[in-house]
Amino acid sequence: MSLSIAYSPCPNDTFVFHAWAHGLIEGAPVLDVTFADIDITNTAAERGEFDVLKVSYAALPWLLDDYALLPTGGALGRGCGPLVLTRDELPSLDGRTVAVPSERSTAYLLFRLWAAGQHPARIDVVPFASIMPAVRDGSYDAGLVIHEARFTYPSYGLRALTDLGEWWEADTGLPIPLGAIVARRARPTAALARAARASVEYAWADPSASAQYVAAHADEMSPDVQQQHIALYVNEFTRDLGDEGFAAADALLTRAHGAGLTPGAPALR
Repeated sequence: MSLSIAYSPCPNDTFVFHAWAHGLIEGAPVLDVTFADIDITNTAAERGEFDVLKVSYAALPWLLDDYALLPTGGALGRGCGPLVLTRDELPSLDGRTVAVPSERSTAYLLFRLWAAGQHPARIDVVPFASIMPAVRDGSYDAGLVIHEARFTYPSYGLRALTDLGEWWEADTGLPIPLGAIVARRARPTAALARAARASVEYAWADPSASAQYVAAHADEMSPDVQQQHIALYVNEFTRDLGDEGFAAADALLTRAHGAGLTPGAPALR
């Protein structure tokens, strides 16, 4: 059996899926891989375009009729949340302009939960790579960033107005759910979860095996930043969500629905 899968070219995803994508997991289906940023996979999943996808947890309420959440392979943890960056010190975002990378991302959902009561003048979706330069150059007062921007934003002369991961963890006591792996309910989801978990464990057992694959898709990211990225986003929750991981996802979706930001979601497991 061959399956279509879409995940990002980011180091955490290429690290996690290297072994499975290269046929190194015994008995696992052959993968036909498409690389796509998560804002693209979110909408692709709504159209049912792939068998397995990496999507935002924030997108799950629109997906769970046709897709099941796999308890492995995703990005959920502590100290890894999105940042709201500014060039100048700001007391709030009232009347300000804000650049965000996607409307359906977990980062934007967390931003909306955190910013309740603040009234930005304008919020624009901007390509992720353009956000920090735009804030630096004064095109926007603030920018919402994710991933390796946590390590590189000081080089743009920017400061963190808030760390949404720290805010979420302090408010809930739970890790922050960012990216989820989903599979069509018509596919053998338990077997796919086992294959994804085996791929994570293979990556940990031999980190050097995936190094070339990771670097080939990491754009201009330095090797040090690649490793920081993997260390931050690939953790025990990647191997298995467990009760705490599911509780974090449930809390995010329950809050979002309660705030009127998303539809209600079916049970995650």
